[in-house]
Amino acid sequence: MRLRIRIVPAILFTLFFLPEILHSQDQKPVVNVFQISGKILLDGILDEEEWSQASAIDSLQMVEPSTGIKASLKTSVKILMDRNNIYLGISCFHDDPGNIVAWSKARDSDLDGEDYVKFVFDTYLDSRSGFIFAVNPFGARYDALVAYFGEHENPNWDAVWSAKSRIHEQGWTAEIMIPVKTLTFDKDLREWGFNIERRIQRKLEVDRWTAISKDVRIGQTNNAGLLSGLPDFNLGIGLIVKGSGNVNFSKNVEEGSGTQWHPSLDITEKFTPDITGQVTVNTDFAETEVDSRRTNLTRFPLFYPEKRSFFLQGADLYEFGLGMGHSFKPYFSRKIGLHEGKPVPLQIGGKLDGKIGNTKFGGLVTRMGEVDSLVSPTTLGVIRIKQNIWKESSIGFLTTAGDPEGRGGSFTNGIDFTYKTSSLGGDKNFLVGAWGMINNRDSLSGDKSAFGFAIDYPNDLWDIFAGYKRIGDAFDPSLGFVPRKGVNMYSIGLDYMPRPDNKLIRQFFFESSFSLTSDLSNRWESYRFFTAPFHFKLESADRFEFNIMPAGEQLKDPFEIADGVVIQPGAYHWMRYRLELETASKRKINGEFTWWFGGFYKGNLDQIELQLNLRPFSFFNFELSFERNIASLPEGDFIQDLWSGRVLFNFSSDLQVSSFVQYDNESRNLGTNTRLRWTFSPKGDLFIVYNHNMLNELTDRWSYQSNQLILKLTYAFWL
Repeated sequence: MRLRIRIVPAILFTLFFLPEILHSQDQKPVVNVFQISGKILLDGILDEEEWSQASAIDSLQMVEPSTGIKASLKTSVKILMDRNNIYLGISCFHDDPGNIVAWSKARDSDLDGEDYVKFVFDTYLDSRSGFIFAVNPFGARYDALVAYFGEHENPNWDAVWSAKSRIHEQGWTAEIMIPVKTLTFDKDLREWGFNIERRIQRKLEVDRWTAISKDVRIGQTNNAGLLSGLPDFNLGIGLIVKGSGNVNFSKNVEEGSGTQWHPSLDITEKFTPDITGQVTVNTDFAETEVDSRRTNLTRFPLFYPEKRSFFLQGADLYEFGLGMGHSFKPYFSRKIGLHEGKPVPLQIGGKLDGKIGNTKFGGLVTRMGEVDSLVSPTTLGVIRIKQNIWKESSIGFLTTAGDPEGRGGSFTNGIDFTYKTSSLGGDKNFLVGAWGMINNRDSLSGDKSAFGFAIDYPNDLWDIFAGYKRIGDAFDPSLGFVPRKGVNMYSIGLDYMPRPDNKLIRQFFFESSFSLTSDLSNRWESYRFFTAPFHFKLESADRFEFNIMPAGEQLKDPFEIADGVVIQPGAYHWMRYRLELETASKRKINGEFTWWFGGFYKGNLDQIELQLNLRPFSFFNFELSFERNIASLPEGDFIQDLWSGRVLFNFSSDLQVSSFVQYDNESRNLGTNTRLRWTFSPKGDLFIVYNHNMLNELTDRWSYQSNQLILKLTYAFWL
């Protein structure tokens, strides 16, 4: 018996840690940067002499469709640096330049369905964080932060950088400049982690320098190569002063018309290359795009992502726990500056983010203004500390203080631990995490705690997940997003995704997941079992899916699912089905059709969703979405319609005009948000925003509700 007891820990140690030890001994590929003293003209043509002198990465290997073989087309990557900037010169050779797939020019475009090059810098060599950049053949720029240990990307982060691309008879080239002031890094390092990925959309091919595995994403920086020979970067005094001013002309039927002038100031100081402080005064988010409307057939609030730049800088640090998804966020920055969908003035705010040794830290404090009859002035804050341990794991602490509504005694404290390895069994990803929290507010009574754990095996052939959350009935963090309280939440998922060796089907997806929610006395409240017996992607990138989903709800209180339609308390069980067809995004005309049908409570529900994308020219894109919910219930019938359309004129990668139109038959409100963005300098932007709202009266007459014209100018001075 004693021998068995001793063997078990030894097996666990070998399973968890020996692969990491062996993996850490692997030799990483290295490329030396070429240090320069002259200027590089950013025009997409690599004709400066310095480019010919730099070492090249030109041995990319294929990740998809066939892993580990030589890329079908040559790619050459060269890196220059001076004390202020990083330059990349990328040559993407192509055997048929007329069939390069590209249409986006706008900043932050989703480039997944196009040709692109994407690269990541791990500026701390900590295998957990990184800065991601991508550019397509038209010079459209995408940037993101590595999120959730490289499993995801946070594309809402924006950096100051420039890129120019050109298509020519041999393919396309990109010339990129990234000021070092836009990054944070360890000043003592002379090497950074680096990797680059190229997508050739016509062939559905992905090539990389390192991380040659379908199980690995480019954001998993522990698999990156190395940039060697970094210069002694010059940050000056590390001060960035960004001034903004906007003029707001508004008119509505209730308050009449008015004009407001709104100046704001942001001051950023890099105390060291890896410690940054920021102060914002009279902060303005006028240029932020409006949220997309969504229908909601549940009893719980919907999650909307953060889009405001002040809260996105360093947002990766504030991620908490493993496998939380949108069902639990102890710190949700949209609780600051927004209340019940209405803006609250941010009078002054301060942030401090950085890294000392293996410890990352961040803090944010804001002073919110008053909104008549809505909220009083209040101070809100959050502190996050995260300690890197072992090769890829971490343990952390999070605390928030203050309440947006001014309720007293508000705080939330929590700890989280995540063990991660990307070398389980040699080359597989594996994560285990646990977390716990308590919160308080003077008005709360009951169980104010929450805790949970998760196990995740996210790989290309098998993706397995299991998790548990227990949320107390009085756990209601003032700065968090917790749609369900007083529950136990169980979830498990198993996906098997083989890639057959044929010329028709690229990959099968045999998916299944089960979730169960009970109250704290273990009485069930809801469940869902999701299966995908038929789900595959063709070599053409077209996709077909058929799903079966038994589900159930046990209502303790009446639930008004639509105007005048109230579902009574009781236990409900039903069966739903889904058909989904998606056409390849590489086509100029593509889209997606989804049809959910079957039972719903004691009746039936059809949900039809259509998405159509038209891209006839590189400078013009059109997107149309339609959703209709047709419910037939004993309590009453209802139909919900939601229309949205977006027109984009991409005159260049620095000048775009977009118009977003939305209408739903519940609010009967037609809203338009038209936005021009001109990046006249890497440090300056001009925004012109026009909002217009109309109401469809019950008599089918349209009446004017409001309009708004905003002119905003921003410019940053780097010292």
